[in-house]
Amino acid sequence: MRNKTSSPRTGKQQFAFVVDGDDEYWYIQMLKRNERTINITLKPEIPQKKKLIDQFNKVIELSADYAKVFWIVDLDVILKATKEANKGKKTALQEFKTYWDKINKKYDNVVIIINNPCLEFWILLHFEHTSKYFDSYEGVSKLLRTHLPDYNKSQLYYTKQDNDIYLRLKPRLSEAIFNAEKLEKFDFQNPYSGMSEMQLFFNTDQIKKII
Repeated sequence: MRNKTSSPRTGKQQFAFVVDGDDEYWYIQMLKRNERTINITLKPEIPQKKKLIDQFNKVIELSADYAKVFWIVDLDVILKATKEANKGKKTALQEFKTYWDKINKKYDNVVIIINNPCLEFWILLHFEHTSKYFDSYEGVSKLLRTHLPDYNKSQLYYTKQDNDIYLRLKPRLSEAIFNAEKLEKFDFQNPYSGMSEMQLFFNTDQIKKII
């Protein structure tokens, strides 16, 4: 039986996002700013503490009040911590798998979105199809700058009036969705593959019919 919290208490069509980085927060904010016909409240939220357990708890808390909750996870931090884990101790990837399983079994209004290594891979998919694995932001950003030479991870770049990150990428959004859908689904047994699941948000019925 599904957990009762999978049914939001509010009847409003509101979406919540739990993210662990500023760039994801700015990206959602710019989507809100530019897509004003979306009759949905988009609430990006960064937990005060960014540990996996804190993000998971925030996701579950929000699931009781929002029609959908999107948990956007950058995998590079998890894989780095997994490599550095002491032998015999539960790894960050194993911890994430535990939360993944709980959500998929009990919370049908929660969508987990994985970016590997980070949001920049989603941006890269606007320009090319690739599954190349990068173990950090630095690696993927170097390739991304062959398409966006001035790219940088700053609030000024992401939110610049009339030239924000969402506006710059929107003409290529359908290409990014197509490229993301061609990639393999995330595999906990083989996590070392470049990927983004941001299309899971853009293919949501309420969003797809507008954008």
